[in-house]
Amino acid sequence: MLLAFSVAPSGQPAHLTADSGAVYSAASADASVHDAVAAAVKIVRDSGLPNHTDSMFTTIEGEWDEVFAVVKEATEAVGRFGSRVSLVIKADIRPGYSGELTAKVERLESAIADAG
Repeated sequence: MLLAFSVAPSGQPAHLTADSGAVYSAASADASVHDAVAAAVKIVRDSGLPNHTDSMFTTIEGEWDEVFAVVKEATEAVGRFGSRVSLVIKADIRPGYSGELTAKVERLESAIADAG
């Protein structure tokens, strides 16, 4: 299974209220959520499963239960950065295949080269 996901926080963490005196935002002044995303990507990389991160999604490859366990842990990590979490998932479930994280791209590049 290949699973691409994007996860981002919004709002303030539950433990920080307006009257707590703390200054906190899920996003930086430029609306970046890179610290939260970094926490999620670290979990993915530490999982040992094949993965790839680009500017929009992180793709992870493995069996159903192991992939979703990593996504759950990554989502929970992002949840510490806000009161809400947005999670987008797209999966390619193809039993009997592995190594597709790179093999699909290799087949695409080969087709482009062959088209000349």
